Amino acid sequence: MKLTSQKRLAADVMKVGVSRVWIDPDFQDEVSLAITKDDIRRLIDERIIQKKQKKGVSRGRARHKLQQKRKGQRRGPGRKKGKATSKLSKKDRWMHKIRPMRRELKRLRDEGKISKGAYRELYLKAKGNAFRNTAHLRTYISEHNLGDVK
Repeated sequence: MKLTSQKRLAADVMKVGVSRVWIDPDFQDEVSLAITKDDIRRLIDERIIQKKQKKGVSRGRARHKLQQKRKGQRRGPGRKKGKATSKLSKKDRWMHKIRPMRRELKRLRDEGKISKGAYRELYLKAKGNAFRNTAHLRTYISEHNLGDVK
């Protein structure tokens, strides 16, 4: 049963779009007899024709995201865009590089594989950015016979 004209009239009366008009499927034959706006108003009063609720966009996901951000989450290097320094600052890159080298130098000195003088020399070289990483540091030590490093 086609109720397009009734739906259109109901939409006019209720001041909503045609898609928001709901007609009770049990009373379709009664609705099909309604041809005036007064008939439609009567059916609206009897709750045979109703207005559907507006569909909205849920903010649940947005609220959860905001909560996570307040906790300090979602701030890792994967969120950042731009240059390499936006992912890791120059200072952080330097710390990631120098700390293992200094640890390695201390270990070698404490185990007696390099002398205190060699340790001091290599420490200052490391501070001056002479080595790329700990592997480079070890090769330098072995090439210059500063200690027995494998």
